[in-house]
Amino acid sequence: MAPFDFRKNKSMTSPDSLKIPAELLPRDGRFGSGPSKIRPEQIDALVGDSATYLGTSHRQSTVRSKVGEVRDGLSSLFTLPDGYEVLLGNGGTTCFWDAATFHLIESQSQHLSFGEFSSKFASAAKEAPQIKDPVIISSEVGTHPYAVADDAVDLYALTHNETSTGVMMTIERPVGAKGIVAVDATSGAGGLLVDPRQFDCYYFAPQKSFSSDGGLWLALCSPAAIERIESLAASDRWTPAFFDLKIALDNSRLNQTYNTPALATIHLLASQIKWMNDNGGLEFSSGRSRTSAEILYTWAEASDFATPFVSNPADRSNVVGTIDFHDDVDANVVAKVLRANGVVDTDPYRKLGRNQLRVAMFPSIDSEDVASLCASINWIVGNL
Repeated sequence: MAPFDFRKNKSMTSPDSLKIPAELLPRDGRFGSGPSKIRPEQIDALVGDSATYLGTSHRQSTVRSKVGEVRDGLSSLFTLPDGYEVLLGNGGTTCFWDAATFHLIESQSQHLSFGEFSSKFASAAKEAPQIKDPVIISSEVGTHPYAVADDAVDLYALTHNETSTGVMMTIERPVGAKGIVAVDATSGAGGLLVDPRQFDCYYFAPQKSFSSDGGLWLALCSPAAIERIESLAASDRWTPAFFDLKIALDNSRLNQTYNTPALATIHLLASQIKWMNDNGGLEFSSGRSRTSAEILYTWAEASDFATPFVSNPADRSNVVGTIDFHDDVDANVVAKVLRANGVVDTDPYRKLGRNQLRVAMFPSIDSEDVASLCASINWIVGNL
């Protein structure tokens, strides 16, 4: 896409009156970083099964078989080694952080903190009275730090993709580390490549790359993580049932959750996993995100009013892109015009406080729509 000189095209048009030409608009205008775009085929599949699936018992075979489909599908998608298991439970990633303080962290954890969400697990560990204060390694927003082996640490908490800043990191076990590795993959899972041998617990929620709704957590656990869960469950550490990962483990092996899940969420998730596996697995789904990211960052680098926020190209996320704008262009106004034209949820992360747009590029989002978004932004800036 050719660079666009907004300084040569300034006018006094009111943002409220701008109507983007139809030929420039994306076919689907959903670019939110979660909840994310749900493919129409997922909705159709849910409607087709609704009479026999929705409103039925989550303890019976109709729903349990769908949960089993999710667990088997994730094992295949991530090519999990023998002994790894897929756990699930209600409450989303925020719930899982609290659960991990009971049944994954034995004594002390180390956390990489480089944005709003990576810092939250560290905060949960710091507030938990049953464990020691965590070791926290931080870096400036727009970058990520690196884990350091520490004999006092029994869990290393990494984040595959920091949703607030658009920074991704390669998941690797810290050299010389003896503890288990737990990875927050909420916005990365399904859209980024990962080697399961590099983690012991890769946990996420389904409202991003998996195009479902929130309120559910899933965790891909190695034998070492399973052993940690069972060991702490057998200790005298008191745990509320809702945060008890041993209860989640036992129920997951029965293809069910401890308490009633949202059935539509599970069905949408199963459809998305099947779509990914049927089309080539993680190489397919991550490839779609990678192509979208190439389009977005190439446009921003060629633009005279926009630039990628993350300076190191290797750290720029393939699933959540953050684009800074020149001071003469108000990104909030651009987002407002986009929303008025049916292109939604490109707003920057509220606590980051930068003049930027944040664009989701999860596998369900077509790369052609990302290109159309870039063209629409060019048109808006040229007509403001």
